[in-house]
Amino acid sequence: MKSFNRGAVHFQYPANWTIEREEDGGAWSATVQSPGTAFAVLTLQPDAETPFALAEQTLAALKAEYTGLEADEAVEPVAGFPAVGHDIEFLTLDTTTSAFTRCLDTLDGPLLLMAQTGGYDRAEHWPLLLAIKESLVVDEE
Repeated sequence: MKSFNRGAVHFQYPANWTIEREEDGGAWSATVQSPGTAFAVLTLQPDAETPFALAEQTLAALKAEYTGLEADEAVEPVAGFPAVGHDIEFLTLDTTTSAFTRCLDTLDGPLLLMAQTGGYDRAEHWPLLLAIKESLVVDEE
C-alpha cells in the first residue's frame, strides 16, 4: 500500500495504482487510478456551501453526463465524521458502472470522495475502492 497525505487528509491506496494531484488556490484533488477501470477522487472544495450541497452538485453533474443513472442516497460515518452522498449505477458502453460519493466536512471545507469502477473489473476493484474509503483519516486540528 501507498499513502497520500495532504494537510489534514490521509488515505492509503494500492501500490500498483497511480496518483495524480492538482491544486487550485485552496482547493485540491487527488485521483488514484487502477490498472483497470477503477479510480477514486478525493477533492477538497473550500468554496462549497456544505457537504450536502457538494454531494447534490456532484450527482447533478453525473446525471447530466449519464442518462439512466440510478442513485440512492447514502449517509454513513467516514473517517469518523458524518458523510452524505450516493450509491450510483449507470450504463457506459456495454457494461454497468458502479460508483459512490461521500462528502464530509473538514476544518478546511467540504471534502468529496468519489469512487467508480466498470463491471468488467468490479469484482477485483470494488473491495479496493471500499478499502480506500475505510482508510481515510481526517485530522480534527
